[in-house]
Amino acid sequence: MTAQAPSFAIRKALAPRFAACMALATMFALIPSARSAETLKSGDRIVFLGDSITQAGAGPSGYVTLIRESLVKNHADLKTEVIGAGISGNRVPDLQKRLGRDVIAKKPTLVVIYIGINDVWHSQNNRGTKKEDFESGLKDIIKRIQAAGARVVLCTPSMIGEKTDGSNRFDAMLDEYSAISRAVTKDAGLDVIDLRKAFVDHLKVHNAENKEKGVLTSDGVHLSAAGNKFVAATILAALGVGAKATGDSNAKAGRLLRHVVMFKFKDTSSEEDVKTAVEAFGQLPSKIEEIHAFEWGTDNSPEGKAQGFTHCFFVTFKTEKDRDAYLPHEAHLAFIKIAGPHIDKVLVVDYWTGE
Repeated sequence: MTAQAPSFAIRKALAPRFAACMALATMFALIPSARSAETLKSGDRIVFLGDSITQAGAGPSGYVTLIRESLVKNHADLKTEVIGAGISGNRVPDLQKRLGRDVIAKKPTLVVIYIGINDVWHSQNNRGTKKEDFESGLKDIIKRIQAAGARVVLCTPSMIGEKTDGSNRFDAMLDEYSAISRAVTKDAGLDVIDLRKAFVDHLKVHNAENKEKGVLTSDGVHLSAAGNKFVAATILAALGVGAKATGDSNAKAGRLLRHVVMFKFKDTSSEEDVKTAVEAFGQLPSKIEEIHAFEWGTDNSPEGKAQGFTHCFFVTFKTEKDRDAYLPHEAHLAFIKIAGPHIDKVLVVDYWTGE
């Protein structure tokens, strides 16, 4: 973050402190979208397999459609084909039954599976899927897709209720089924797109009011416009095509620009002062559209080399142009006015991923 107030102007002499910044930065597992689950290949025919979320995702402004449009616009050279194969109410056993007709018959080269919500949700009317059947079913689906010569990417189930205090009825069960999805992909030598973690992390920042719905979903389950954009961006980034240059000479194909900010708060600042500053920072992604992703955390390193810096923030941009629009943005400047009086020192490092 470039500051307007003198207390923020400390970009000089970054080198001696860079090691401290990187030591603190390593305490985070970066957003799932930063990890490539399965890089797209030229000529890929991609089938998105799932339930009503994917069925709606293939409609106007749905996440499948957004992915298709992004690939056409930003990666036309790949000549990919995107096919939606979602059916409302589907669980893993339903996918098993229609896999041949709706997936394998379409001769895909890559299948993205987004399933698990109904396997959990329908347990309330005794129509859910037992954990052992969920696990064996996923293994069967993956095995059959691979036998047909296609690659597989599995997503964890996302949300049934957006509350962040652990009071959603199915939180614990969703965590269990997400853990099964992660274990299945690990056993199969695959990576997972961890939508469950991505949703939870996002809502911790963007659902300060602890709302049951309305942030990423319209009803606690089905994606809103913002939710479809969030899922599309997460999957595109996980497939290695989330940040390609699109006419912006400052962009770097396939990379993201990390803006790392570290705060050392004044000893005179109260816990409430610190909380207010952190919450104000966390509100910026909802106010500044150029921000691609955001996360933060507090130091828990055992090395004792943080030099008093306690809070570290990652603000991610697709291009330098986006970052340059962020710095003088009125919402950013308003945040500086709130946080500035409580900051003793700030350290900023920007870098491109993959370098």
